Amino acid sequence: MASNPEFVQYIADQLCGAGEITYRKMFGEYGMYLDGKIFAVICENQLFVKVTEAGRKMRPELEEAPPYEGAKNYLLVEDIDDKEALVEFVAATCKELPPPKPKKKKKV
Repeated sequence: MASNPEFVQYIADQLCGAGEITYRKMFGEYGMYLDGKIFAVICENQLFVKVTEAGRKMRPELEEAPPYEGAKNYLLVEDIDDKEALVEFVAATCKELPPPKPKKKKKV
């Protein structure tokens, strides 16, 4: 079951205080980006955030689970309605993620 676009937009709206939030469809689901860094995926209307030390310390109660079969574990965030806590958690997580790789220029 693919994620509902309204759910994805709700998550983006909840995170608007963290920075520039964008998302794009990936393999029938969605990748979430903060200031160009991919930090989460939304699969089957569930938010999965990459595991970082800061995120784990901030939210030790979160379960680790793969967003889809064969994927690495992410932190499954079920409480998506506390906007302030969600923004703080995502911002702390993204600080520990590497910057996005520069896109390769196409040869002509």
